[in-house]
Amino acid sequence: MSFKNPTLLCSVALTLSGLLAGCAYEEPAGNVVVVEVAGSSTVYPVSARVAEAADSAIGVKATVASTGTGTGMERLANKECDITGASRPMKDAELENCEKNGVDPLSLKIGMDGLSVVVNPQNDWCDALTTAQLKKLWEHGSEVTTWKQLDDSWPDEKIKLFGPDDKSGTFDYFNEEIIGEVPEGQSPCREDYTPAVQDNVLVEGVKGDKYALGYFGYAYYVMNKESLKIVGVSNTDDAADAVKPSEATIEDGSYAPLSRPLFIYVNKEALKTKPEVAKFVNYYLNEGQEAVSAVGYVKVPEATLEAAKASVAEVTGK
Repeated sequence: MSFKNPTLLCSVALTLSGLLAGCAYEEPAGNVVVVEVAGSSTVYPVSARVAEAADSAIGVKATVASTGTGTGMERLANKECDITGASRPMKDAELENCEKNGVDPLSLKIGMDGLSVVVNPQNDWCDALTTAQLKKLWEHGSEVTTWKQLDDSWPDEKIKLFGPDDKSGTFDYFNEEIIGEVPEGQSPCREDYTPAVQDNVLVEGVKGDKYALGYFGYAYYVMNKESLKIVGVSNTDDAADAVKPSEATIEDGSYAPLSRPLFIYVNKEALKTKPEVAKFVNYYLNEGQEAVSAVGYVKVPEATLEAAKASVAEVTGK
């Protein structure tokens, strides 16, 4: 059989090429993004910095989207990303959603954070808050609207509140630690505050109002410490016992109860079948660890990091 029609010949060639491409993994060429990362706005600065470094260091291009932990978990379950950052552990319902869609997620601890309560730098009255005061301020149905209602010596001025939205792992963690269990179906916190999925929006909100208060990951305070004031948190009824987040207090756990681990969750199938994903994750757990401290978080203990590397090796067989 001979092909004298060049159009037909071209069509057959393209068809064969497509079939072959479906049979074996073909390494992307050029500047194609090959690793998709989504998730936590808290983890975002780390992943973004790792992605930037990985491009030049190992030739792997990654895109990083700050979607919030909850949305990132949804994208991972729907195979819309290879990796998602998380500022809390995966929930049972999220794991069930992954399993339903044939996704087996690998959990890796990549750093430590001290969830930070901040006020405007013009605030010269509040240096510390107890967890009881934070609960009174943020709980569902709270009637606290002014600073004076938290402490009689403070101004009778309205508190402008800024915090993560309900897709955020930071939202979940703060409410679990500060507010505790609430009736099923009830929002864990008050709803009359300014929510945002992007922590930089919260930063700008607190910067712009003398009477504002907000909370977000420690790295966002570090990046904006000249224009924010951090507040100590006391785990007792005495504000004099308050501890401020720092590299030392986050690492030793004395900044309680708002010290927490940070994670990335990786689709094991992508880790096994996409060499670029494996290269990126290994880079994240090795040279990429410099990004954790560079943006203001605290590195996990070496033993934790080695356990993460071992679990990756178990999946990839390398």
